[in-house]
Amino acid sequence: MKITIGSREISEGNSAFIIAELSANHNQNYDIAVKTIEAAKEAGADAVKLQTYTADTITLDCDNEYFQIKQGTIWDGTTLYKLYQQAYTPWEWQPKLKEIAESLGLICFSSPFDKTAVDFLEKMNVPAYKVASFEITDIPLIEYIASKEKPVIISTGIAEEVEIGEAVDACRRMNNEQVILLKCTSEYPAPFEDMNLNAIPYLKNKFGCITGLSDHSMGISVPAASIALGAKVIEKHLILDRSLGGPDSSFSLNPAEFGEMVKSVREVEKALGRAGLELNEKTKKSRQFARSLFVVKDVKQGEIFTLENVRSIRPAFGLPPKLINAVLGKKAKKEIKKGTPLKLDDVE
Repeated sequence: MKITIGSREISEGNSAFIIAELSANHNQNYDIAVKTIEAAKEAGADAVKLQTYTADTITLDCDNEYFQIKQGTIWDGTTLYKLYQQAYTPWEWQPKLKEIAESLGLICFSSPFDKTAVDFLEKMNVPAYKVASFEITDIPLIEYIASKEKPVIISTGIAEEVEIGEAVDACRRMNNEQVILLKCTSEYPAPFEDMNLNAIPYLKNKFGCITGLSDHSMGISVPAASIALGAKVIEKHLILDRSLGGPDSSFSLNPAEFGEMVKSVREVEKALGRAGLELNEKTKKSRQFARSLFVVKDVKQGEIFTLENVRSIRPAFGLPPKLINAVLGKKAKKEIKKGTPLKLDDVE
């Protein structure tokens, strides 16, 4: 199973694809957006992701009770429309941001939130699409995205298992098998006890997809841990400095932290190695410091081997310790000096 996004192949045999999510962390300042993309490159990201919507394409300018945010989130006290007015990335920036990202060697794509955004991104020739957690139930939108025959990365944050299946089926109905599912906890920030990282291999086995993590937890331990569970895509919000504020600042990493996350992910990937118990050459050499049977007192020819003159000690140049009972009570074929590793031809 492999999926190619831009120049990057995502598969079991490759390192994880690390996405820096720009989201609202530009604070409506183009220069901050550019500097954040540059910081993503410096921190070791493979890709940068934008969001393509306006307040009018994602919700309604209405302040009745249905549009008030009051669910105990960090955004409580405002309306959906006002939040998205603050958070959206101006569309006129996006072709330029993509060009800058690609000039740095980063892959750039986006999350569209309606069909007009998909059409806009098609003109930009993005190499992939991301379906945000709260859009996973919009099957007509997912079908339209999938019809563009590009990889579709889907966050599963708010979805029940049956809804995840419906989203995957929507892509496959469009003859698009290039689906990546990201385990996501739609809490901002997400507490560790709600992460349920064991869902990553479950999603892979249940839906036959490459899986990964869209992470809103604080710190870098969760992304690193997800690698050990098979995550091949990591998405994390990046901000130049949390003191800039903004809707997503509290659960975003600064560049130094993002760089540490990338470092940790790559270290875990190295540490996972292969599913086998064969020793490498360095470990084989280290075996010299294991235990073996040594003559620990001078032994004369014909003398009986006992626990007084033969012991299991380090290093490992003599017979294996498991042969001690086969040696005890036998006679020495020749005189053996103290400190000599015991060999089979020393024993009658």
